[in-house]
Amino acid sequence: MRAYDFSPLFRYSIGFDRMQRLLDAASAHAETAQTYPPYNIETVGENTYRITVAVAGFREDDLDVTVKDNSLAITGKVTGANDERTYIHHGIAGRSFRLGFGLADHINVLAASLENGILHIDLERQIPEELKPRKIEIKAGPVVSFAKKARKRIGSAANKAA
Repeated sequence: MRAYDFSPLFRYSIGFDRMQRLLDAASAHAETAQTYPPYNIETVGENTYRITVAVAGFREDDLDVTVKDNSLAITGKVTGANDERTYIHHGIAGRSFRLGFGLADHINVLAASLENGILHIDLERQIPEELKPRKIEIKAGPVVSFAKKARKRIGSAANKAA
């Protein structure tokens, strides 16, 4: 796949470097799509999500979940000495891996748990109060424009000065 250079688009802009990093990361991710280990991303509730990763053969000490700069990284490295075993059939992959996920703004990682070879990572969107929609009260009564209010104030101030 071709690598696209978005730098000419950002030459005359300031503060859009995050967008450039997102575009670069998206193009890099498309080129190196991960297929191991298999994972699911699901919506659990209106603002809650879960990433489920199949990590058969990995222990809690072999896994690392890290959040930094709106990205979630899951890495796994088997530390046990499996070289001593002689396999007739070796179907369970135990190789090292790194999965990366970009997180939207206001997405927080709540918890990670490992159960029966399945890693669950729970996420939640926590929107700040100032960004949530708010209801504007509609008042009953005659419509008075801002211009009329200003004229009244200017007129009353001119009368008091005279």
